[in-house]
Amino acid sequence: MFQKRTDLALEAQELWRAGAGSAALPGVRTEQREVLGCGVTTVTVTENEAARALGKPKGTYVTLDLRPVRERAEDALARAAGAVGAELRALLPSGGAETALVAGLGNRAMTPDAIGPLAAEHVLVTRHLLRERAFAGLRSVSVLVPGVLGRTGMEAAETLRGAVRTVRPGVVIAVDALASRSLDRVCTTVQLSDAGIVPGSGVGNRRKALDYAALGVPVIAVGVPTVVDAATLALDILEEAGAALSDPGALRGRGADVMVTPRDIDAQVRELARIVGYGIDLALQPLDFDALCALLG
Repeated sequence: MFQKRTDLALEAQELWRAGAGSAALPGVRTEQREVLGCGVTTVTVTENEAARALGKPKGTYVTLDLRPVRERAEDALARAAGAVGAELRALLPSGGAETALVAGLGNRAMTPDAIGPLAAEHVLVTRHLLRERAFAGLRSVSVLVPGVLGRTGMEAAETLRGAVRTVRPGVVIAVDALASRSLDRVCTTVQLSDAGIVPGSGVGNRRKALDYAALGVPVIAVGVPTVVDAATLALDILEEAGAALSDPGALRGRGADVMVTPRDIDAQVRELARIVGYGIDLALQPLDFDALCALLG
């Protein structure tokens, strides 16, 4: 059976509704609201059966639609980063995030997969500064860019386990690229989740999961969809044109590993990396946007 591919819980729920012909899935709660001009949809998966139906672990998944502020507002960066920061802060473990480790996952040499390493460049690193009185009010934050297996010979999970044993963070925040089933959500949305992440899933190279079971600390995932699976996109286009296929699975064929990404992906990834990096800073540190920009230059 043909499965439309997506890493977004919001889209997995939409696909389930379309297939089941039902608006409600037991064990799933959905809430919609607006934060700083960005649309926010929270999908909470509470039951094992619902998790299996959606193909997502139990947990909270927050999807931010950045289009309203990126398209219109002069202060788009401040609003988008502020919205990401506010929603990320709400997912942090209460009382246990005084020390954080931020992991920028992905391959810097592959633009659609570079969101993690690039976002890490905009995270305020403070662990080595806290002995100085001027920085005493900040959280201890470390950053690690573990690279990819083909370049390091090590799984990201292996590298992070070693860093966690050394730093002993209260939370790991992992940033990675995702895949969407809709072009409308590519490079326009951010998904936050307290259920961890599977590195490389966005570009079709799934590795070992990063979650509490793997690392022994809470893992908050920050994902940005940068690609669409070609077969999923082709089927959507055919359905919109009214050309139904008798065997949708035939689309998988030779195009099974093909991903589609916007032609301006370089600029998009750079901008989104800055939004995500600043959002992490605003979630972790008692700083406003102007103070953060002054510190990061």
